[in-house]
Amino acid sequence: MFNRNRCLRRVAAIASISSLVTGCGVLSSDSSDDEGPIVLGTTSAPSTLDPAASWDSSWELFRNIYQTLLSYPVGATTPQPDAAEQCGFTDASNQVYRCELREGLKFSNGDPLDAQAVKYSIDRIRKINVNGGPAGLLGSLDRVQAPNEREVVFRLNKPDATFPFVLATPAMSIVAPDDYPADAVRRGDDIVGSGPYTLESYEDGRKAELVKNGQYKGFAEQRNSAVTVRYFQDSGAMVKALRDKEIDLTYRGLAAGDIIELQGKRSKDEEIQLVEGTGTDINYLVFNPKDPWASKKPVRQAVAQVVDRAAIAHKVYKDTVDPLYSMVPKGLTGHTTGFFDDYGNPSVSKARKILADAGITQRVPLTLWYTSDRYGSETALEFKELERQLEQSGLFTVTLKSRPWKTYVEGYQKGEYPVFGRGWFPDFPDADNFIAPFVGEQNALGTPYPAPQITNDLLPRSRRESDRANVVKEFEEAQQILVDDARLLPLWQGRQYVAASRDISGAERALDPSTIMMMWELSRKTSW
Repeated sequence: MFNRNRCLRRVAAIASISSLVTGCGVLSSDSSDDEGPIVLGTTSAPSTLDPAASWDSSWELFRNIYQTLLSYPVGATTPQPDAAEQCGFTDASNQVYRCELREGLKFSNGDPLDAQAVKYSIDRIRKINVNGGPAGLLGSLDRVQAPNEREVVFRLNKPDATFPFVLATPAMSIVAPDDYPADAVRRGDDIVGSGPYTLESYEDGRKAELVKNGQYKGFAEQRNSAVTVRYFQDSGAMVKALRDKEIDLTYRGLAAGDIIELQGKRSKDEEIQLVEGTGTDINYLVFNPKDPWASKKPVRQAVAQVVDRAAIAHKVYKDTVDPLYSMVPKGLTGHTTGFFDDYGNPSVSKARKILADAGITQRVPLTLWYTSDRYGSETALEFKELERQLEQSGLFTVTLKSRPWKTYVEGYQKGEYPVFGRGWFPDFPDADNFIAPFVGEQNALGTPYPAPQITNDLLPRSRRESDRANVVKEFEEAQQILVDDARLLPLWQGRQYVAASRDISGAERALDPSTIMMMWELSRKTSW
């Protein structure tokens, strides 16, 4: 169905960008050298500075300070060389992947970045094997070889056409062997990388100061000399800082109310531009199989039958997100509406029957956990709405609990939460990345989810196919298994919003296909 309001918002976003070019006179070249760093606000602070320990939005910082073999230049939807000069499969079965490094690469401490450093970085991810960490992305990797200083060869244990996408994730950031222990997560508040920026200073949960790395060799064209990232607890404080010109733009964590207000205030005297882009981030619930109630399939199915996604999207998020009925979001090949197809509209009577048929007649006690400082100001309101829906059905007794992100992660990795909320920003733009990370004994949730038909058949079959348009059937089957199990309950799909001062350019270019901010694309207009 054509959504006129949504279309108008996109037109307005485009118009606000266009006004920077056509409505403000002649512009000189973009530069930030003489006006201090560009200051970016976000509510998404890193959980760690070590790539081997992170499978979360710490990647936002990593993308800009570390380097990967492959990455995404502006406009690219498939990985292109960065630290590598060239990469490609050397066999017909997609099991041998070879990269040749650029010549003369160096880390920020002056150490050479060679093939051995790449091998060391990948090997340590698997050796450290952090629970819920990025080792789960390397399930198809058999071994890494470094035949000479510039050549790296990845030998896979099975065909995997998605492996280049994995290498392009910030999880595969290349680290300096002498500064990162082989068998433990690195501690401390500094980074030794080779990306477009170096980390000049870092205050955990408060601020990261990035300065241009003059030794960087890669695809990125650096349009500014420094960026400071400030971490906020909530959207309101972040938007106030933007209006007070304490920061230049915001990314991640804008509350729905602030977005609506900014959309309504586009005018000549408004100092802020709002850029809206298509998002592939999703929000979902996870059911713990070790919990006596969440482990029961009829309980999970009854929750799925009661939850009203449209109400969450409208009441909590003011229609700045869209209801989601499968783990693969709209816009990606293989998306389905499996939960809607099987459950239809929310129905208490259907949910009651599901429970009754399983012999469950009393109210089911469930404790729902969420993080208090990760996904934006509405998270608490979202869980209040979930509590209301489940309690009002008369079928559940709900207790809500929350923790800050760092301790929240530790809790779900230890299996402490019966039901918990997670958000997912894709590692790469492929349906594989919305299924594979959540299944198997080792996954991004730290909660084992054996799904042998998916892990042993459907995913391997899909990874043999280089043309991703030819794997729709496999992904549809995998999603139906997820719907049948109801171990993961998709709730909504987000959109991307960047609010920026009108003298900031590049916001519309700065998001890669995984919606990670490429800070080097930002610049400040020097005249109007």
